[in-house]
Amino acid sequence: MQSLQAKASQWSGVDSADAFAIDETNIFQKLGLQAFINLSTDFYTRVYEDEQEWFRSIFANSKKEDAIQNQYEFFVQRMGGPPLFSQRRGHPALIGRHRPFPVTHEAAERWLHHMQQALESSSDIDEDSKRRMFNFFKHTAYFLVAGDELKKGHTQNGTQTQTQQQQ
Repeated sequence: MQSLQAKASQWSGVDSADAFAIDETNIFQKLGLQAFINLSTDFYTRVYEDEQEWFRSIFANSKKEDAIQNQYEFFVQRMGGPPLFSQRRGHPALIGRHRPFPVTHEAAERWLHHMQQALESSSDIDEDSKRRMFNFFKHTAYFLVAGDELKKGHTQNGTQTQTQQQQ
């Protein structure tokens, strides 16, 4: 069975070395907290104003302010800053935290569309950091898609087992 990381690399077109190039430098130290807050605010403004109802509906049960804070705290933590996310919410556990949502290829592409626009419009983030960050985001988006497909496989297997038990 192919690993989730391998699927993420295949589907995203970003190999692991490029995805984790964020670890080669301390992006948080370079950019500072406000750059991450601004990026997440711009991103979620785009998400909550998306013209596609199916995509907006994924976020319908989340407060925009909470989504912004969760995202920037995770980004800060993952890119060399203090463990803000873990201190407030515990281990990031991305697949588990995204389990309630339909993390499909289409949703990943739409998420990446908004993140790319938010990155491109940011004057707080240098080009090298934008490239490193987007590679990480793209790989991670497809890592979550792979995790979602694994979840569906477990659900299907579980359903089959329950059906077989009822017969």
